[in-house]
Amino acid sequence: MVGDIARFLLNVVFTLYGAVLLLRLWLQFVRMPPYNPISRTVFQVTDWIVIPLRRVLGGRGGVDWACLVAAWLTALVYLAAIILVAGGNPLSMLPEGLWIALMLMLKWSINLVMWVTLLMVILSWVNPGAPAMPVLHALTAPLLDPIRRVLPSLGSLDLSPLVLFLLTQIALMVLSRIGLPIFGL
Repeated sequence: MVGDIARFLLNVVFTLYGAVLLLRLWLQFVRMPPYNPISRTVFQVTDWIVIPLRRVLGGRGGVDWACLVAAWLTALVYLAAIILVAGGNPLSMLPEGLWIALMLMLKWSINLVMWVTLLMVILSWVNPGAPAMPVLHALTAPLLDPIRRVLPSLGSLDLSPLVLFLLTQIALMVLSRIGLPIFGL
């Protein structure tokens, strides 16, 4: 039972932090202003790991490699911690652990897309004027706009978030089949 509690807590902490690192990358991709309260909070929480990595890696090709590497390192540390809690040797996960960490990072990314989309939909119903709505729209627009171009218009009813939500669920199913059955991740 203690092991289950430890795995649960590790999962929550590392998944949230990995998602915040990936959210930082996403915020930079959509060119969200850094003075935005959400951006500022994300940057403050992740600066301690991203800034030193950025000095080493730099940014090439318009991608903040420091955020990606930080998320990948977070996934590696998570895997090592899970193996330690199970009573194993973390070095035993090499080299497949490198691949599993990458798949775990992809899972976090897909979950992040799903939750941001769901949050945007709920806020659009409950409080469309919420201060977070412009950020949520900016984050989801690059994903929803292509769906909106293909999906026929139903007047004021926008089904593109539902389609994106279904696509994320399908992606998670595929990912669980091909990459993450090990360790029950």
